[in-house]
Amino acid sequence: MTYVTDEIRALIGLKGPVQTATEPLTQDALRRFVQAVMEDDPSHWDEDEAHRRYGAGGAVAPPLYPMHAFRRPAGTPDPLDLLRDDPDWDGATTGSGIGGLPPVDLPLERILNGGVEAEFFALARVGDVISAQAEYLDITEREGRSGPMVMIKVRTTYTNQNGQILTRITLTVIRR
Repeated sequence: MTYVTDEIRALIGLKGPVQTATEPLTQDALRRFVQAVMEDDPSHWDEDEAHRRYGAGGAVAPPLYPMHAFRRPAGTPDPLDLLRDDPDWDGATTGSGIGGLPPVDLPLERILNGGVEAEFFALARVGDVISAQAEYLDITEREGRSGPMVMIKVRTTYTNQNGQILTRITLTVIRR
């Protein structure tokens, strides 16, 4: 049986909607983030150090910060409320798309992380408004030791308000 149909192959190259963080990066949000990840680089809070190392523009965020810039807007449902109805829920759903992309309709229920790649171009700075756009890079099928599997590669590009690329993250999801 072939799982990757022409309809599914047609998703390759499809881009999801641009999603923009509800708030710009503030000094307080940056402080809380670097404390949470135990980052002690002074360029995250000392503007003189950031200027010396990275040029004008203020304090800089760690390279993976753009992935964490998105917060649930006030008054919207908390996705973790699903745990109330299903305490065994692991946060994964086979039918959901990533980054606003349409889901890949497959009868394969198991989801595995096939790896994450990161490319860094620039660091976000205090005041930046981060946007993200996901794209299906590739969808392939192969036979594994335990049966068929489909690998779905999704690349998300993070930019600032000037369109400058900050980070590109490529996620491979394996469906079995």
